[in-house]
Amino acid sequence: MSLSREFWENRYREGTTRWDLGGVTPPLAAYMDGLTDKEIRILVPGSGRGYEAEYAYRSGFRNLTVLDLAKQPLQDLHQRLPELPEASLVQSDFFDYDGGPFDLVLEHTFFCALPPGRRPDYSSAMHGLLAPGGKLVGLLFDFPLTNDGPPFGGSEAEYRELFSPLFRIRKLERARNSIPPRAGSELFFIFEKK
Repeated sequence: MSLSREFWENRYREGTTRWDLGGVTPPLAAYMDGLTDKEIRILVPGSGRGYEAEYAYRSGFRNLTVLDLAKQPLQDLHQRLPELPEASLVQSDFFDYDGGPFDLVLEHTFFCALPPGRRPDYSSAMHGLLAPGGKLVGLLFDFPLTNDGPPFGGSEAEYRELFSPLFRIRKLERARNSIPPRAGSELFFIFEKK
């Protein structure tokens, strides 16, 4: 399966976006609610329709970059949130993007949509995009890794092995406030750049 720009554009065009919750995921909303510094630089990669970015913006965070390979979901976000500067919306392949540095990267369903062979590249790219002490925060699926994705699964042990060379694992635990269909299959994490 080719996970190309065309593949993702077609998914949005056809409405086959079962990962799309229609709003911010509760664990990330709760995390953002606990942040007090509204000036931090935030990246939302593989943003889809950008519900986490929208929540952040409406919560007072203005230094946002919203990145997606497909154009349609970025347009959807712009229609819902026209006050978000268009310069904040970036259509690009994540692995070609050279912005930053960022203080925080919010991860939700992007990692699990990448071919598993790209996971080391993801870890390295995230490390490069973050400022010293910056954080990668989000959710990772906790179900057996298969080739039948996206989404592709994984395990806590795999994630620890993958990320610990470049990040301090501050938290990696079962999400306590997942939406009901995902309860028991999501890990909430906070990884800090070494």
